[in-house]
Amino acid sequence: MEILKVSANSAPNLSAGAIANVMRRDGECEVQTIGAGATNQAVKAIAIARGYLAPVGINLACSPLFGKVELDGVEKTAIRFICFDCAEE
Repeated sequence: MEILKVSANSAPNLSAGAIANVMRRDGECEVQTIGAGATNQAVKAIAIARGYLAPVGINLACSPLFGKVELDGVEKTAIRFICFDCAEE
């Protein structure tokens, strides 16, 4: 599963485009954030991506969970959003 990293400085529209492209191609992706600002931008991006994907029949949903990542030798807590298509066939 492709991991897309979103920072506090990420533009939600650009992140949404990346999420939508991966969802169209693979049907799933993971969005990873560290910190409140990054999580805020990721939630906005996921909401925007839902709008991009709805016209093509993809009902984007996500499941949030905690994860650990190592940055510069320091372990940090990350928020991970597992994104998937929950469209009913």
